[in-house]
Amino acid sequence: MESRRGPLKSAVPSNVVSPVRRCSRTACGRPAVATLTYVYADSTAVLGPLATYAEPHCYDLCAEHSERLTAPRGWEVVRLLDGSAPARPSGDDLEALANAVREAARPQERAAEAGGGARSADPMEVARRGHLRVLRSPDN
Repeated sequence: MESRRGPLKSAVPSNVVSPVRRCSRTACGRPAVATLTYVYADSTAVLGPLATYAEPHCYDLCAEHSERLTAPRGWEVVRLLDGSAPARPSGDDLEALANAVREAARPQERAAEAGGGARSADPMEVARRGHLRVLRSPDN
């Protein structure tokens, strides 16, 4: 018996289907940002950046589900950092940058005094504060 609508008339046109991969969790339609893989031999769940293509035995997760991921008792969760994602600056990073800019703006005589008067072995180094160094321009 043939359908009243005819063949494929009720199908969704292919240009409407989103190319974005979605979270594998039931009833979650958010975009996937991470891929979960289970290594059964090692009792390990590996959560890493979104895989290049969908694998049949891997699970794509949205940001919320990847953050809340827990593993069964006795299993270990390994979270791989996404190297392509830009690292967010911490308060310490911003403070260190501000201090370096302030020190670089000071006159060179005062910068040398702040370095304790001890000259380093590097002739390009003008001053030092903690792990930060102020370097002389190579043109000078």
